[in-house]
Amino acid sequence: MILLDTANAHTFLEALRFIADNPGFLLHKALEQLELAGAALGLAAVVVLPVGVLLGHFHRFSTLAIGGSIIGRALPSIVLIGVFLTVLGIGFVNNMVALAVLASGPLLVNSYEGVARVDPDVVEAAVGTGMSGRQVLRRVELPLAVPLIFTGLRIAAVTVVATAPIASIAGGSGLGDIIVNQASYRLSGVIGASFCVMALSAGVWLALAALQRGVTPRGLRVGTINGAGTERKELL
Repeated sequence: MILLDTANAHTFLEALRFIADNPGFLLHKALEQLELAGAALGLAAVVVLPVGVLLGHFHRFSTLAIGGSIIGRALPSIVLIGVFLTVLGIGFVNNMVALAVLASGPLLVNSYEGVARVDPDVVEAAVGTGMSGRQVLRRVELPLAVPLIFTGLRIAAVTVVATAPIASIAGGSGLGDIIVNQASYRLSGVIGASFCVMALSAGVWLALAALQRGVTPRGLRVGTINGAGTERKELL
């Protein structure tokens, strides 16, 4: 057991040494991974978010939104990459589309739920003031749905960033180039790159959380403060 612990500690230190010795190389690979993940997330958002928002606005086809979410999450990314190989070939586009399918689930269901769950009394009050359906969606439902939509966006972003290394098996780029190539980078490189993927995913989560706070209407920001008998609940 002592030998095992010593070996584990040595491997951990070697991984940290690999990171310290190759900061520029790892940064370059991290940026490549962010480029692929960002393109996949952008594609999914452009295609899926409008669908979820409109379905939520009209309160129709909830089964479609939930089913799409389940399918998007259930399909393994490596299977999707393999399927798209026959159509899109090896490279950036194939991996981007496969990761976009993975991101579509949380984006679709959260955009639907975010809009559909807006208080009906608020919507009726807006209609009573003379707002059209489009104005209600733009001025009332979407601002109130921002927190839940951004939660789906954060989940999708972290999932895509953490899964993107798999794309290296089909001509993708990024930190996965190191993780799948133990022969060249040894175990220390594989573990070091894995640590970088974890840090990159955490950074994306925190960055989107900060962006969410910035775009959420101030009245919807609730925080938790315990003390002096006062309590507020944190939403963001």
